[in-house]
Amino acid sequence: MLVESGCAEREGWDTCMGAMGRLQMLEKLALQLSGKEYSWGTLNSLCWAIGSISGSMTEDLENKFLVTVIRDLLNLCEFTRGKDHKAIIAANIMYVVGQYPRFLRAHWKFLKTVVNKLFEFMHEVHPGVQDMACDTFLKIARKCKRKFVIQQLHEQEPFVCELLTSLTETIQDLEPHHIHIFYEAVGEMIHAEGDPLWREQYLKKLMEPPNANWYQIIAAARASSDTLRHQEVIRNVANILQTNTAVCTAVGQPFQAQISLIFDDVLHMYKLYSEFISAAVAEGGKFSARTTQVKLMRSVKCECLRLIECFVMRCEDPELVVTSLVPAMMDPILGDYVRNVPDARDPEVLSLFAAIFNKVQGKLADEVPRVFEAVFQCTLEMITRNFEDYPEHRPKFFELLRAITAHCFRALLGLSPQNLKLVIDSVVWAFRHTERNVAEMGLNLLLEMMQAFQQSEFCNQFYQLYYLTLMQEVFAVLTDIFHKPGFKLQALILQHLWNLVMSPSLTVPLWDVDTLGPAAFPNNAAFVRQHTVQLLSHSFPNMHQQQIALFVEGLFETRGDLSAFKAKLRDFLVETKEWTAGAAPDTWDDQQAKVEQKQQALHAIPGMQNPYEVQDSMADE
Repeated sequence: MLVESGCAEREGWDTCMGAMGRLQMLEKLALQLSGKEYSWGTLNSLCWAIGSISGSMTEDLENKFLVTVIRDLLNLCEFTRGKDHKAIIAANIMYVVGQYPRFLRAHWKFLKTVVNKLFEFMHEVHPGVQDMACDTFLKIARKCKRKFVIQQLHEQEPFVCELLTSLTETIQDLEPHHIHIFYEAVGEMIHAEGDPLWREQYLKKLMEPPNANWYQIIAAARASSDTLRHQEVIRNVANILQTNTAVCTAVGQPFQAQISLIFDDVLHMYKLYSEFISAAVAEGGKFSARTTQVKLMRSVKCECLRLIECFVMRCEDPELVVTSLVPAMMDPILGDYVRNVPDARDPEVLSLFAAIFNKVQGKLADEVPRVFEAVFQCTLEMITRNFEDYPEHRPKFFELLRAITAHCFRALLGLSPQNLKLVIDSVVWAFRHTERNVAEMGLNLLLEMMQAFQQSEFCNQFYQLYYLTLMQEVFAVLTDIFHKPGFKLQALILQHLWNLVMSPSLTVPLWDVDTLGPAAFPNNAAFVRQHTVQLLSHSFPNMHQQQIALFVEGLFETRGDLSAFKAKLRDFLVETKEWTAGAAPDTWDDQQAKVEQKQQALHAIPGMQNPYEVQDSMADE
């Protein structure tokens, strides 16, 4: 009874506070309407607050509250003079309306009026109005998509039919990036259509304008490929591809009907622009890859890859990807990547094939050697020269390697020892990286690879070769201040290594049997204990060996409890910081010398000393 009473009291308090908040908002809005507190900033903040409480009221309360708000905002827009003021008020009206999808779904006539008003705003050239109209249209389309594809009461047809009929007129004043948003919004509506025949018909109607433009460009290119070199044509091609990607993002698998029409032409376009870029680089050197013309051509190549990747990710039929898409892409995309100069290689190729392997999983295991041969060696040569060049290639390369490891691990087992070593070295290089996302990706990849090797028949061979190296490398980054964010994964990897030597999976000695003999240690655990103590003693010569031995023993004792294991590692890191400065604390003379040195340094920079510590030359007079 007490619990029920407390809940009822709390609900009553929340209701009371909510009513007070709504009343305060309406009072503030009335002050805006009277002009006493009107300003753009205040109105924006108020409308944001009104939009933020959407869903916190019952439907009846929400309806009454929103009707009052919209009425007052419309009156404010009517009474206010000046195009800038009206644009700000209209944007706030549309923002508030877009935040209340439940109200829109319950009131079809109002929803239709709002959308038609947004279409009017799309012709308005006042700065920011078209952005507001397109963004709000996309938001409403996502939240009310079903309402646009069913025939409403007193309507002759679904609203989407009316929209597609007047499509050209609606978007004629929009910029290309606005058109992409508009097309994505209509794609959301089409995705909500349950009848495949109607859905395909809507998609065909939607894509008629960009397809007509596309076919016109393709026809001109067949007559003379030089037409594709004009900057206006390049931008047009890129915009058409971006429009297709926007629709594909929203529609998903049904976009197959559209991509099947243009897929071959997209690959051909990719190949042509690749040849143009190669010719430009061959003629003007590597610096020509940074010219405006070449950058525009590369943007077309990138959009081709993004469109294909988008469809792969949204496709619900992996077999379609394996049989229809991948074979056609091998030479135009993979071959182009390996043949090109480094500055002309597209990082999107790596993310595309990572998406493919994640989608089809093990169905493309036979193609791993070909992909490996095309992208692995040449990409590593690009990204391992330093930690700065080709930043976009780095994470995408390890995404691809991680996808192959996760879904086609057996293919990695078929690599030659030299290539496998190259893979391991690349993973080590990744978690050594100072960029956090690359280092984290390398640690995740290493942990997944080690777990996979432990479960395979090559467990002994792999860990005989790499156990000690990997342990040393992980300890190196663990004790490096620049890799502190990776502590959790570093601890997981070390825990895995410690558990491995105590498990039945590893049945061969990790020490050099030829040098030390097969009976040099009773088991791998004893060897790893001794080796780790020696390794850390060498790395931290100022620490006592007994202290290190206790730490290593503590790791073995806590290997089954990750929290306790991480606590041991943290304690060790604290101790290494205490002992790094020297074998003993500074003497008094050393400390005084450091203080004096610091004071001299401060004296040399005007304004750095405390004014009360500066000797005043006027004090003696």
